[in-house]
Amino acid sequence: MSTFAAAVARGKNGWTASEVELTGAADIEEVVDRLRDAEPDAELSLLFVEADDQYLVILRLDEGEDLRIFGSDSAYADESRLGALLLADVEAPALEIDDLAAPPAGDDDEDDRPAADPDADPVGDVELLADLGISSHRLLALCGLEGMMPSDVTAEICQKLGCGDELEELRDA
Repeated sequence: MSTFAAAVARGKNGWTASEVELTGAADIEEVVDRLRDAEPDAELSLLFVEADDQYLVILRLDEGEDLRIFGSDSAYADESRLGALLLADVEAPALEIDDLAAPPAGDDDEDDRPAADPDADPVGDVELLADLGISSHRLLALCGLEGMMPSDVTAEICQKLGCGDELEELRDA
């Protein structure tokens, strides 16, 4: 299974992005240590793990502590050792992809809503980006959008956060 892992970190001098090698990681703590090492003094660190153009896992650390995890599909844990390692203790979110079938209160324009992938089974903390301007509803919509690749979701999230250029430079390197 091909994997790309990118850390984006916000510190005193703005955003930085770096690729993180996850090969050989023994447990989630080792993955977290690698994320911390990417930018040791970061106020906020995010790790985007994209696997086989199907799965996305997002890890978040605030001030190097308080790990929060979101996975676009629980199937990743069944199909990959790394997926199992990242999603081992993660539970299903309160809001599910199926909830996207109903528009939010007051939303009469159904044509603007994405078609949700009925097979996706997101897990983890859907609120991990809410304070950064990406609501749980938006995160699930991005992950459930038919034809949306994990790299597209990562790019859109990073663009919204203000670190899209850093991530694009990393991918182009």
